[in-house]
Amino acid sequence: MATVPLIDYEVASPEVKAVFDDIKHVRNIPDVNNFWKALANHPDILQRTWSTLQEVMRPGALDALTKELLYLAVSITNSCDYCIHSHTAAAFAKGMTQAQYQELLAVVGMAHQTNALSTGMKIPVDPQFLASTAKES
Repeated sequence: MATVPLIDYEVASPEVKAVFDDIKHVRNIPDVNNFWKALANHPDILQRTWSTLQEVMRPGALDALTKELLYLAVSITNSCDYCIHSHTAAAFAKGMTQAQYQELLAVVGMAHQTNALSTGMKIPVDPQFLASTAKES
């Protein structure tokens, strides 16, 4: 159950309607999903989130599917049910196969396990791993 009302287009402020119209146009959809309807309670957050999301998720050094897979992995890690469902759907829409989905889940599960072990044991980072973050490609 949502902790805020979901704002439908018909009752939205002109400021919110403008963002909703842009989302519908860019995504070629008849209506925005519940995430955007919830954010519409805070028009500034709605606009900022939509603008930043477009910037971050557009293809660049990483292609659109890779970005969706990363978003999905982080959503699983953060236990965001809404995000897991929406980004799983988006990844399939961008070409993710069932085999890729199964591998992604295996990698996320393995990362959770090894992260927990490393965190619990407070394993010091090897010097060669620290040096690798400074390298430019």
